Amino acid sequence: MLGNQIIFIVFSAMIVIFSILTVTSRRILRAATFLLFVLISTSALYFMLNYQFLAAVQLTLYAGGIVVLIIFSVLLTSHIDEKFESPALLKKVYGAIAAILGAVLVITTLLNHTFIASSDVPKEVNMDLIGNSLISWGEQGYALPFELISILLLAAMIAAIVVAKKIKTK
Repeated sequence: MLGNQIIFIVFSAMIVIFSILTVTSRRILRAATFLLFVLISTSALYFMLNYQFLAAVQLTLYAGGIVVLIIFSVLLTSHIDEKFESPALLKKVYGAIAAILGAVLVITTLLNHTFIASSDVPKEVNMDLIGNSLISWGEQGYALPFELISILLLAAMIAAIVVAKKIKTK
């Protein structure tokens, strides 16, 4: 087995393990930390694919932004040692069904798709090209995805505050 394959397997295993730990952890701060490890491992896979720009965006936006936002929301609005309440059995069943259906969909899509190696010559990348792509709306533009990411950040901030908000007792 090649070194790249071993590293890929290690990062893939980290993503799977920490993803499971993220959704099964009952402690809010631990779940946020496990999510950070998932996002960093995903960024490492992008680096392996030589997508440095996408890996940097993954690190700064998701690992740096969302997770820090969640952690600070938790620290500012509730106690660190608070636990999530255990979900009801019906919610666990629905979650398991959704996970199995999602896995079946992904696996069938991957198995039915024919992957063909590209023989295209890589494009020259310079700062002008990246800058124009970031502000354009056209076919090669990234303005719309960045707007969607800003909505995702807002939703993550609101969700973190709602999850971390203490319930007032009478």
